[in-house]
Amino acid sequence: MGFTIAISNYRSPFKQNRWLMAFLAVFSVIWISTFIGTTDMANWMLENTLTVIFVVFLFITFRKYQFSDLSYLLICVYMCLHVYGSKYTYAENPFGFWLMEVFNTSRNHYDRIVHFSFGFLLAYPMRELFLRWLKYPPTASWVLPIEITMSISAFYELIEWAVADIFFKAQGDAYLGTQGDIWDAQKDIFLAFLGAIVATTIVSTIKRTFKIYGDDHH
Repeated sequence: MGFTIAISNYRSPFKQNRWLMAFLAVFSVIWISTFIGTTDMANWMLENTLTVIFVVFLFITFRKYQFSDLSYLLICVYMCLHVYGSKYTYAENPFGFWLMEVFNTSRNHYDRIVHFSFGFLLAYPMRELFLRWLKYPPTASWVLPIEITMSISAFYELIEWAVADIFFKAQGDAYLGTQGDIWDAQKDIFLAFLGAIVATTIVSTIKRTFKIYGDDHH
């Protein structure tokens, strides 16, 4: 019952939504801690430019358009992963170094985790956006999150190139975090694309298995 409520909870005032207040509190604490403890302030500012834009977008649109609690949870988890990466730069992330030791890998894979998470965690909220906000057909609402994920990932790589090679050359290496991999951009795009496919497949399977079709009909 609780899970069903979390999925279908739309249009509730912010102050009455304890889950949403909790998500905001957790994200705020983590975000502030990354600002206070960052090892590279210039990189932190660059990494969090889009974070600020996205958070402002969520606040501005909240009264008219709201996601479900489940989507806000997924968004919160992704945002926390992203800002935690900005604290140390992705290539120097401590959790990534710990994974290097555990799995004996040749590079810090924290950036790969975040790129995969972009598709995996945000595909469901994007599906809600197309299905509930824009009133797209159910089929399109399944396909578009995958396509949009790949498009945004490619566009983000272009932004990274522009920032690192044109506007802020001094921060280029830290911001890109390629770690010597010439195919870094392509791999990042693929992982986000794969994450979106995995997420939509899981959600579709759950809906078909448990015959949850409410969100797919207007």
